[in-house]
Amino acid sequence: MRIRSLLTWLPLLMGLLSPAAFALTPEQAGKIAAGDSDERIAALNERVAAGDAALVPFVQAMLDDAVKTAGGKAFIVKDGKAVEAATGVAAVLPADAEDVVNNNRMRRELDGALAALGLFAPDLALRTKAIADLKESADEAKLPLIEKALAAETDAGLKAKLSLLRATVLIGAEDPAKRIAAAQALAASTDPNTRSLLLEQANKEADPKVKAAITTALDQVQGSLAWGERLGVLFTGASLGSILLLVALGLAITYGLMGVINMAHGELMMIGAYATYVVQNLFRAHLPGLFDAYIVVAIPVAFLTSALVGAVLERTVIRWLYGRPLETLLATWGISLVLMQGVRSLFGAQNVAVENPGFLSGGVQVLPNLVLPYNRIAIIVFAALVLLGMAALIGKTRLGLFVRGVTQNRRMASCVGVDTARVDTMAFALGAGIAGLAGCALSQVGNVGPDLGQSYIVDSFMVVVLGGVGQLTGTVIAALGLGVLSKLLEGWAGAVLAKIMVLVFIVVFIQKRPQGLFAMKGRSAEA
Repeated sequence: MRIRSLLTWLPLLMGLLSPAAFALTPEQAGKIAAGDSDERIAALNERVAAGDAALVPFVQAMLDDAVKTAGGKAFIVKDGKAVEAATGVAAVLPADAEDVVNNNRMRRELDGALAALGLFAPDLALRTKAIADLKESADEAKLPLIEKALAAETDAGLKAKLSLLRATVLIGAEDPAKRIAAAQALAASTDPNTRSLLLEQANKEADPKVKAAITTALDQVQGSLAWGERLGVLFTGASLGSILLLVALGLAITYGLMGVINMAHGELMMIGAYATYVVQNLFRAHLPGLFDAYIVVAIPVAFLTSALVGAVLERTVIRWLYGRPLETLLATWGISLVLMQGVRSLFGAQNVAVENPGFLSGGVQVLPNLVLPYNRIAIIVFAALVLLGMAALIGKTRLGLFVRGVTQNRRMASCVGVDTARVDTMAFALGAGIAGLAGCALSQVGNVGPDLGQSYIVDSFMVVVLGGVGQLTGTVIAALGLGVLSKLLEGWAGAVLAKIMVLVFIVVFIQKRPQGLFAMKGRSAEA
C-alpha cells in the first residue's frame, strides 16, 4: 500500500461508498484505465478538471496496481473481491480481465491527479499537502481545477499559495499577457524553487516584454531570498568555526601551554569518533529501545578513551621531549601513523557511519530558504559548553592552578612541592580528552574513518597560532573568524581558492603580528 493510503482521504470519501455517489461513467473509467497513454491522460485530466470526487478511490487503486480491465470496463480488485470502478457496484470479474499497466509517465499523472483532487479535501493539512505536491506536476490541464479551488478556498495562507501555484502554471502559458501577469504574481514569492522556475523561463523566453517582466520578477525574488542566503552563510561559518574550536581547544593546552607540537592530535580526535561509533553499536545491539540516549554515554566515553591514550603517550614518549619542539613533531607524527594503522586493523580501512539520535535529525526552518540542522546547532552549543568547562577548569580549579604554575615557571613550581611530572600527564590527557570530544561531535555531521584527523590538524594549528599560543580567548575568536571567513570566500571564489586565500591571510597576519591576536605566554614565551 502506498503512502497515500485511502484512509487519509476518509473525510473526503464519506458517502462515496454508495453507488449513487459515483459520477464516473463506465466509459470514462475504461478510457482512463486502458489504451494509448496520451488518450488515457487526456481522459484523466478531463475528469480532474471537472473536480470528480469519484476519481479519488479509482486513482488510488490505479496507483496500488489494483485495477483490471475487461470489455472496455475497469474493475477495482481488493482482497479477492471486485467492484466496477465507475459505479462501485460489486461485480464478477470476467475471466479475460487484464491487469492495468502504468508506466512512469502515467504514474506521475496519477500522482498529480490525486494531489489536484486533494485541493477540495475538508482537512486543512490535506489541502496544504496537495498544493505542495502539485508544484511538481501542475500544468495547464489542471488550471481550471486550481482556479476552482482558489475561488472556494477560505484560508488566507492557502489562498496565497494557490495564487502562486496558478502563476507557476501560467508562466508557461501560450498567451504573452498571461505570462506577464504570472511573472508579476511570482515576484512576491519567497520560495527558492520560484527563482529556478523564473530562470528557466527567462532563458527560453522570446518575447522582449515578457522577458523584461520575468527579469524584474527574478530580481525581486532574489532580493527576498538574499537575507536567507546571507544568514545561511553566517550559520554555516559559525558551525565550521565551532568545529575548529573544539579541535583547537585541545591544542591550546598541548601546544599552547605545554609547547608540544602534537601531530597526533587529529588521531586522538579520531579515537573519540570511533569510541562514539562503538557505543552506538552497543546500544543498537543491546539497548535498541534507548538508542537515542547513546550520545549521552558516548560523550564521556570519547573523552576518557582519548584522555587515556593521551596519558599513555605522555608517559611513554612525550615526557622525554619537553623543550625540544621539533623532536615532539617528529615523534608525534610517527605516533599518528601508528594510531591510524591500528584503527585500520581494528575497524577496517573503510569509513563507518554514525547515526544521529532522533532528536538531532531534521532542522528548524527559519526562512523559506534557510533551514538550521539540529545536529549543527547542537555542535555549536556543545562547543560553547566545552569552552566554558575548560575555562573554569584552567582558571578555577587546583589542577588549573598547577598547570598554569608549571607552565609559567617549572622550577619554582617544583620547589614548592608541585609534582610537575604528574601535572604534565594530566594536562596532556586533558588536551587529548578534549580532542576526543571533538571527534564525538564530528561523528554527528559526517562519516568516521582512519583519516578523519588529517582533515583538521592543519586548520587547528592555524587557529591556535592565529589566536595567540596559549590564549583561550584568541582561540575562540580565531576559530569563529576563520570559519565565517572560509564560508564567505567559498561562496565567492570556490572551496580550493578560499583555502589558499585563508592560508595567505594567516601567513601575512603572522608576519605582521608574530604573537597572534593575543600575546603568547607559557614555556614557549620563556624560551
